[in-house]
Amino acid sequence: MKHLLDKIETRQQLIRETAGQLRELIALLTEQLTAAERTLERLDITRATMLELAAEDGIEPPEPLPPGYREVLATCEQAGHGLRAREICEILGIGTEPRHTESVRPKLKRLVDRDILTEPEPGLFTLSRPTPSSPAESG
Repeated sequence: MKHLLDKIETRQQLIRETAGQLRELIALLTEQLTAAERTLERLDITRATMLELAAEDGIEPPEPLPPGYREVLATCEQAGHGLRAREICEILGIGTEPRHTESVRPKLKRLVDRDILTEPEPGLFTLSRPTPSSPAESG
């Protein structure tokens, strides 16, 4: 009987230690969650303020890009140079068969239509660079 009670006591101690470790982890995650929520709240306020200011100036806010477009754009931004549809597919790890490149190409063309990307030569896509403003405009 003592042997069984010792096993139970050993198991209880192990579970107490595990519970303590989990409480510490929960506390850490709670801190991280609180910080993330504060940052998100600040970003929401910043976004709302910018939209209000833009509306006061009669500026239409741009439509957000769907996820697939954001990934393509991020790839172009990270590369820092012109890319072709096949290269983008390789970087994104989605395959390079024609069906893959032909699904990316229209996204690239739409980003060109929105003046986010340029196509300096057929099939080569780069980020649009804002034109430097003249001294009269920047003042």
